[in-house]
Formats: sequence, C-alpha cells, structure tokens
Amino acid sequence: MVVRAAVLPSIGSPLEVTEIELPEPGPGQVRVRLAAAGVCHSDLSLSNGTMRVPVPAVLGHEGAGTVVSVGEGVVSVAPGDGVVLNWAPSCGSCHPCSLGEVWLCVNALTGAGAVYARTSAGTELHPGLNVAAFAQETVVAENCLLPLPGGIPLTEAALLGCAVLTGYGAIHHSAKVREGETVAVFGVGGVGLATLQSARIAGASRIVAVDVSPAKEELARRAGATDFVLASETTAKDIRKLTGGHGVDVAVECVGRAVTIRTAWESTRRGGRTTVVGIGGKDQQVSFNALEIFHWGRTLSGCVYGNSDPARDLPVLAEHVRAGRLDLGAMVSERIGLDGIPAAFDNMLAGKGGRALVVF
Repeated sequence: MVVRAAVLPSIGSPLEVTEIELPEPGPGQVRVRLAAAGVCHSDLSLSNGTMRVPVPAVLGHEGAGTVVSVGEGVVSVAPGDGVVLNWAPSCGSCHPCSLGEVWLCVNALTGAGAVYARTSAGTELHPGLNVAAFAQETVVAENCLLPLPGGIPLTEAALLGCAVLTGYGAIHHSAKVREGETVAVFGVGGVGLATLQSARIAGASRIVAVDVSPAKEELARRAGATDFVLASETTAKDIRKLTGGHGVDVAVECVGRAVTIRTAWESTRRGGRTTVVGIGGKDQQVSFNALEIFHWGRTLSGCVYGNSDPARDLPVLAEHVRAGRLDLGAMVSERIGLDGIPAAFDNMLAGKGGRALVVF
C-alpha cells in the first residue's frame, strides 16, 4: 500500500515528503494508521547526525493511532484499537532489564536497523527509532505499542509517547523531587513544559523556568512556573537570588548544551541535584574542577527517556490528564500537517521551535 511519509535521504539532508510503499504486517507486526505525531528535537538530532540511525529512514518516534491490521501471532492488540507508539521497547532479558532499568535496555533500538518499507523507486527504508511516525501509516513490532488509555484523545495521546514520559520521569524518577522542594527547568520546549507541569504535580514550592526567549514566559507560567528567568550570563545568580541565596534543590536541563548544563549545576544549592535530559553532541564538553565537586556536594546525572517504564507510567500519566493536573494541549506550540515537518525542523534549528504536533 502507498502512503505519504517524511523521508530522511541521508544525514544532514532536508526531509522529503513523498510516497512510500508500506507492506502488510508480517508475523509479530502491526499496521497502524497515525492520528498524530510530535516533532521532537531528538528527530532533529537524528537528522543532523548527533545521534546515529541507518538511512534513508522515516523519522518520528512520538505518535498515536489506530490499529489497521495485525500479523500472525499478535495477541495484545486488534484492528480498531487505539495505541500509543513506544519507540524504546525493552527486551526484558538484558542486564539493565534484569535490574529493572528498562529505559537502558541494550536491545531497545535493534528494530531501527531493519528494512520496513521502500520508496517508489525501490530504495530500502529504515524505521527511524523503530516506529517511523512521520507517515500516514506505519508497520511496527507488537512490543512497540501500548494500549491507548481511556478518555485521552488520540491526537493528544501522541505526546505521551516521549515528551511527557521524559519530563514526568525526570522529575519523579531521576531527580525524585519531594513536596516543598524548589526546581529550575532549563528550556521551555515540549519536554520542558512537561517537566514544569510534573514539578507542579510533585508539589514543588517554587518552579523557575529558564529560556532564551521572553515569548516563552506565558507558556511556562501556564505550565506551572512561579518565576521566569531570561537566560543570560547571570542566570545562576538570578536563580540563587530567587531562593534566598541558596540555589534550587533540583535543576532539570532540557537543552543539551554544555553551557546550560554547567549553569543548571551552578543554580542548585550545596547538595543539590541536576538532571540532564537534553541530548547534546560530542563537541559539548562540560568541565568541573575537583575542589568544587567536593565542596558543593552536588549530584549531576543523566536521564534517558525520563528513566521511565512506559507500560508502568502511561496509566499514571493518563490519570493525571483525566484529573486535569496535566494539560497536554499546553505543550503544543503549533499544529501542522505532514508537509509542515521540514519547516518545523527549520524552526528548531533557528531556536524558535516548541513542540509541533503533526495531525494526520
């Protein structure tokens, strides 16, 4: 069957919205008609080579849709079911999985090297981060799907597959924010907005949003920020002033730049905790001296996919949405069609991008 998709021909090349030939699902596979897909900065990192994927590929890893058909042996879903795509399914048997750290599964991305479709000229295509959500329809392995939680619209549910899991997990699983603690969130994009809302849900007493764009203040405050700081050379000092000179208990960095990581660390109190969510390149080197590491007693940790277990956390997030504590609509800066994806990438490169939602 022919469907339209956004294809990455090679690393560093512009995306091409074109027709591809998508086969019927084989054993253990499911065909899904996409309702929506989020345009995440990680997709930009894949397209420019910061993170490596086999190419040519169809990108897009945050999506939701309806099952069209299933292959032999599929038992967890049936045609007509609403589903959320899970781009990082855990195998359950590798060493991290045996420790319960499913977000570090060593086999999670093996499907990205497979051939899942072809161009009209017969060129083999890979499924980006397993799920190839930048297309009208996709074919994925059964374990790349999670049941759609009740009461959540399909289009908004797309955001649960990456941005919300990451932001929520950064607060609740990685930083383990306690009620009454103070939090600073660096970067008010899609993940940053989810992080701000999650800090509010956790009961943080003061939530400081930091961004280079003053236009992000309204979005940040809507998501739960009590304060907004325009990023500058004095950001760490500005945050300490807001917290009695001590610094925040927790900083979450959602940008992936060395200077931002360092500033986030400096913004925390003595003994504070910094969680790095942003994905930076190898050229982004962060430096610390041995004395300051000892003196400040701070913790700096990485955070993959929010240290989340999607099967466990998705129902929890859905309950927050239904109860009105988590507003998925507040995370979307614009709604676009499939043809709008290349422009959304350009906006992210120019530093203007929030979380664009592709609605099919």
